[in-house]
Amino acid sequence: MYLAYNRANTLALEELNSQICGCRRCRLWQEAKHCVPGEGPLNANIMLVGQNPGAEEDETGRPFIGRAGKYLTKVLAENGIKREDVFITNIVKHVSPKNRKPYPDEVAACLPYLNMQIRMIKPEIIVLLGASAKEAPRLEGIKYLEVIHPSAAMRFTKMNDKFRIQIAELSKHMATNNI
Repeated sequence: MYLAYNRANTLALEELNSQICGCRRCRLWQEAKHCVPGEGPLNANIMLVGQNPGAEEDETGRPFIGRAGKYLTKVLAENGIKREDVFITNIVKHVSPKNRKPYPDEVAACLPYLNMQIRMIKPEIIVLLGASAKEAPRLEGIKYLEVIHPSAAMRFTKMNDKFRIQIAELSKHMATNNI
């Protein structure tokens, strides 16, 4: 039964990723090299949600692999959280010109995809990376944690200290609740 569910869920996520890559609901796809739907296990207890892909993510189609992503991966690992155990995505699924903040219509165009990802993966905790990620849909039964974006943490000492504390608190919450 689990195998059939897992296979069906995998196919559903693959179909959703295909829809994301073919999306023309806003202008962002026009300059993008790749869509960046997200990655991670379908049974992830933790989902990380950022604002939008950057240049390196656009080159590869993978989320959070640039400098901020490498730093995020490092801080997660320092707190016993493996990147391969979490699902990582963004609100917006294509890079924005000059990595600008996505416009409201671009966010609105992508929110249904994020909502579907959340419903498929059913994480226990969603970590919202940065102020812009707070626009993520809130579903009942999921704990939401807003943290400093890793790129801001890399630039500002006080934000870095707070970011590290926030990730440590996430790790502690996971251990306390057997997540």
